[in-house]
Amino acid sequence: MAVLDWNDRVVVIGEVAQAHDGSLGTAHAFVDAIADAGADGVKFQTHIAAAESCTDEPWRVRFSYEDDTRYAYWKRMEFSAEAWAGLRRHAEDRGLRFLSSPFSLEAVDLLRDVGVAAWKIASGEVANPLLLDAVAQTGQPVLLSSGMSDWGELDRAVERLRGSGAGPLAVLQCTSTYPVVPERLGLNVLPELRERYGCAAGLSDHSGTIFPSLAAVALGGRVVEVHVTLSREMFGPDVPASVTSGELGMLVDGVRYLGAALAAPVDKDAVATEMEPMRALFGRSLVARRALGAGHVLAASDLAAKKPGGGIPAARLEALVGRRLRRALRSDEPLRDEDVGTVAQD
Repeated sequence: MAVLDWNDRVVVIGEVAQAHDGSLGTAHAFVDAIADAGADGVKFQTHIAAAESCTDEPWRVRFSYEDDTRYAYWKRMEFSAEAWAGLRRHAEDRGLRFLSSPFSLEAVDLLRDVGVAAWKIASGEVANPLLLDAVAQTGQPVLLSSGMSDWGELDRAVERLRGSGAGPLAVLQCTSTYPVVPERLGLNVLPELRERYGCAAGLSDHSGTIFPSLAAVALGGRVVEVHVTLSREMFGPDVPASVTSGELGMLVDGVRYLGAALAAPVDKDAVATEMEPMRALFGRSLVARRALGAGHVLAASDLAAKKPGGGIPAARLEALVGRRLRRALRSDEPLRDEDVGTVAQD
């Protein structure tokens, strides 16, 4: 199974999370929608209620109409190992890398058997050393989210992952609010992540728009991850922080466009040389503003800059002031170098 690689091009990941609401068929529908949008990967979350949660775990926000407890919700979100393997096969058949965030050691074991293209450490698991070790010891690539962590906690997590044998690392700027407002995106953090950890940086976005991810790519981000919904009318707590599958397609197009632009730095001098024929068409030449007699001493008011180019360029106007004409000029007649003599003497 191919691993996730952000070296050749920016990786775009569609995050399903719990948007399937426990329906395996809906989960497969997300795979198709994200593949149709042209993304590189699809990411789920693997929850095993008994391994992750106490039975009396409180609701943060009560959103479910059918689950009396959060534990019951996690239980309903579980898929069997066979179901996860089917999702992975479906993703690969559609040309997607399959990822899922584990939320327990048992989930790591399950996903190791199923096969993932990379591990995603969710923001709430950054301070879970046992999970970090288990993921790192597979030697596969790791995406480390940072939505709840300060620099010290991130430093410790990166050191632990690398010390335990993790594969290539990408650290993702993230703000764990849903949806996040523009002022809390933290796009300024991306360059610091790259420099601080000497690895790829990226963005895990919860804004519900495509704009932050495009900005992250322009700032050098190599991985962008967005939550996806099939419709704004779908049920689920992540819908306000998600892009539609159609918007995901627009995001992919934008990322590819920016990738091509960023991969081709422009030499302004070389471009100017290439544009010389255009300069003749769109540039301006100095012409006589009115009829001027031979011997006339030029003033700035005697000259105008008019199209086409190809004659004495307008940029040389000041150098011509005070010089004497060698011949008479008609109104609008372009100047030539041989028409202008030396500076007139008093």
